[in-house]
Amino acid sequence: MGYIEAIKEGFRLVNRVWQLVLIQLSMMFISGIGFFVFVGIPLAVAFILFSIDLTGITEKDIFQLLKEPSEIYFLAVITFSIYVFGGSVGVIGRAIENKTLKFSMHLFFAEAKRLFLPMLSFTTLVGIILIAVAFVFGILGGGVVALVSFVKSQDSTLALFLSLFFSLILILFLLTLFLGILSITIYGTAVLCIKGIGSLKSLKDAFQYIMKRPQAFWLYLILFGGYILISFILVLLGYPFKLIPVIGAILSFPYQLISYVFQTYVGLAIIATIFTYYYSTEIHREPVVEPSTPKAHPTDEKSQSSASNNPTQPA
Repeated sequence: MGYIEAIKEGFRLVNRVWQLVLIQLSMMFISGIGFFVFVGIPLAVAFILFSIDLTGITEKDIFQLLKEPSEIYFLAVITFSIYVFGGSVGVIGRAIENKTLKFSMHLFFAEAKRLFLPMLSFTTLVGIILIAVAFVFGILGGGVVALVSFVKSQDSTLALFLSLFFSLILILFLLTLFLGILSITIYGTAVLCIKGIGSLKSLKDAFQYIMKRPQAFWLYLILFGGYILISFILVLLGYPFKLIPVIGAILSFPYQLISYVFQTYVGLAIIATIFTYYYSTEIHREPVVEPSTPKAHPTDEKSQSSASNNPTQPA
């Protein structure tokens, strides 16, 4: 399957299960209401009951007050997001396997329940990998700073050159590694969803798949770049609303809502495209038609056999 066919199939699949966009929108509203209920209201009650003077309070005091409820809230939001994301990718995976499948809430909750724990362990494993990569780059960055500081005491021109050189090398290497981890993560999600194997095995299979088929990595780069470009255009189009004093804030709310819906739709289409490409190239490969070899006719074989057994006698 080519890139264009995969992208078209991804958008067709999302159009078939468009209810996932509404679910993502509902998750955003629930998260906002949850922040107001679990963080905003308890904080307001604490201010009223304890008669806290807001004029003498500092940012540090506000941070201390918000620390505990915010941690509980963000933990709940992350758990809820993983649950919803698992249900969404599960429905997409089932829709790829079954072309006539239609969306239903029963199917969504069944897939969310099936993939919640595997997706939780998978995201935890990816987070540990990102933390390890950040730690290694911190050590490398510290070594570069120490080297540049030492050279700067000897020659400032050479120190400037080394600083720019190592900075560019680290940025390029970090960007490549970051995009590689993201591509392995999204293909690992496809493996986890479609094959139903463990998180570590999914990452390993995704890494081997990208190494075996580099076209999959370039497809992800194209889709990632397209999503960044679309997001930039939406932000750029919404900037004029900030210049209007009063009406701009009112008009920006429906625009932000429409932008979020559109970005969610594009994000789901990208996931469906990646899943479709992986499924078509790894799970359900097109059969290779071998060239047919001409077979000898039975009568010809019989005549050739009789001719070899009874040679013609000379006259």
